[in-house]
Amino acid sequence: MIKTTFLLKPGGKSGSDYRHQGWEAMLKREWMKWTSAFVLGLASSLPAMANETPATLAGVKLVTAEEAKKLQDAGVLLIDTRVAAEYAEKTAKGAKSVPYKEKSAKEIGFDASKDDFDLTKLPSEKTAPIVFFCNAGECWKSYKASVVAQKAGYTKINWMRGGFPEWSSKGLPTQ
Repeated sequence: MIKTTFLLKPGGKSGSDYRHQGWEAMLKREWMKWTSAFVLGLASSLPAMANETPATLAGVKLVTAEEAKKLQDAGVLLIDTRVAAEYAEKTAKGAKSVPYKEKSAKEIGFDASKDDFDLTKLPSEKTAPIVFFCNAGECWKSYKASVVAQKAGYTKINWMRGGFPEWSSKGLPTQ
């Protein structure tokens, strides 16, 4: 058994305490640096998670890709709210392009006055059923288009929240 003796210095600290204060300070700084990095990393990922579109929209019927296809087969217009280049690349067969140009925040209480959506390209009859879609998930264009159309008086709004990715993954016709 090894016995260690420390001499006490003024203030009751041993020589060993003085040598380890530098290490403790360094470890504390490193711990603070890594903790801060972790917290900042977590905080920066929260907006991405918070930008997911809501699961429901009051007064609007959520439809799956298969339900949207059945509605389309019955004569209901599908509206692709993605940018024109995405529409031109590939879209649901028979869909009409009415891009929702958003500048507002991706949140439920968005300010539609900051955005641009041409309601004149929708059916003039506001009781005509329509289906809005975009790229799903963090794409808010079809959600916002549904809200704006609802506020404009459209009453039979269907929102395909799964958007074109769901349509395409189900093997439904594209153009």
